[in-house]
Amino acid sequence: MCLPGTIESVRAQTDERQGVTRRAAVLGAAGAALVASLPAGARAARTASQRIADLTHTFRAGFPVYTFAPPSRRTLVTIPGGGFYAQEWTFGEHSGTHMDAPGHFVAGGRLSPEITPAELVLPLVVVDIAARASADPDTTLVVDDLIRFERRHGRIPKGALVAMDSGWSAKAADPLAFKGGAAGDYHFPGFSREAALWLVQERDVAAIGVDTLSLDPGDSTTFDVHVDFLATDRYGLEGLANLDRVPPRGAAAYVGLIPWEEGSGGPCRVLATW
Repeated sequence: MCLPGTIESVRAQTDERQGVTRRAAVLGAAGAALVASLPAGARAARTASQRIADLTHTFRAGFPVYTFAPPSRRTLVTIPGGGFYAQEWTFGEHSGTHMDAPGHFVAGGRLSPEITPAELVLPLVVVDIAARASADPDTTLVVDDLIRFERRHGRIPKGALVAMDSGWSAKAADPLAFKGGAAGDYHFPGFSREAALWLVQERDVAAIGVDTLSLDPGDSTTFDVHVDFLATDRYGLEGLANLDRVPPRGAAAYVGLIPWEEGSGGPCRVLATW
């Protein structure tokens, strides 16, 4: 990102504190003038009381992952030492709140750059199974849960993201609790294969999401949901947060996937608005 001589130049500039302060004041005034010049409708859009929930965990070193090493980071440059601050991260694609693209489990399936922008803005449905999951970590979201949901909240819309709220995101600070056991003996909720495919065949959804480490339950050894759902050319989201803050239906989800080159998915920022 930085050209030769940048560090020396920045270090010199940071000593000019009075100049920086004056420039900041001028820029702040210019920004205020720009906002004032916006049409009334645009200003209203910025101040509307629309609710927003961040469904993304902070991407941090040590965040629990299903396999491979958790994310790690190191500082490359500090402001006292180099005039600016920058880090280097090392992580697998399936770390933190992230997407599973079809190509994650399907040979020849679409990869991150091939997920279209239209697929990243979609109606959001949240199905709550937290009470059952608290008593049975191996439970799954099943077709009956979806039928009961529709009786209470109405039909799941075509093209929706259907997210499972199992209450599991509250465990994310504790890797052992989030995984529900040591490697090879995980216990956490997920979708059943039947429910995932019902959503494809009966409701034509665009994606499913979970607040756990995997679309499949932790005790799965065959990963049927990954294999069969992703094979329908749809994507999944794992490691969602704050689903309990979102209404069961009526919200929209915005999935901020970076088009990682040849990516099998990747970390993303997921927001909900309603």
